[in-house]
Amino acid sequence: MVVPLRILVVCTANQCRSPLTAVLLRSRAAERSLPVEVASAGVQAVSGMPATAPTVDAARRLGADLVAHRSTPLASDAVRGADLVLGLERRHVQEIVLLDPRAFVKTFTLKELVRRGADAGPREPDEPVADWLAELHRGRRPTDLLGASIDDDVIDPTGSDATDHHGTAEAIDRLASESLALLFP
Repeated sequence: MVVPLRILVVCTANQCRSPLTAVLLRSRAAERSLPVEVASAGVQAVSGMPATAPTVDAARRLGADLVAHRSTPLASDAVRGADLVLGLERRHVQEIVLLDPRAFVKTFTLKELVRRGADAGPREPDEPVADWLAELHRGRRPTDLLGASIDDDVIDPTGSDATDHHGTAEAIDRLASESLALLFP
């Protein structure tokens, strides 16, 4: 029996970026029959809130359904149970690591995972995911996560004039596909 890779995706309210990333990771993994389970949560989430209407629409345009999504607050059990934790901003990674300092080695922003994975090369077929993530983690320091960074953060389109939901969804879809290609070459 194949044990699935458990991924936890985290944003602020768990109503836009993290549910969108989670549903796109699930969808792209299903297209390739990859053993992946994906959950999402928010560092400031109020339990039971739906995804925002523009997020549902953006997901629909990419063939994904978020109508039934309900927000979930970030919990330490979810972090401990995940093999990989993805934040959508550096501040999400900070919050995750504050909740569980041992999670730092397996916690990255989505953009950081793709960037570091591209630099290190994809995971070898027989290489444990934890070993590959430890290699990507090598040389990281908690201070690397200070401040916002266009290189690491997926900008929240909710209430932003600088970005839109569809553009964000397309960028997340690309990053989700790239991350799966690195994890499962």
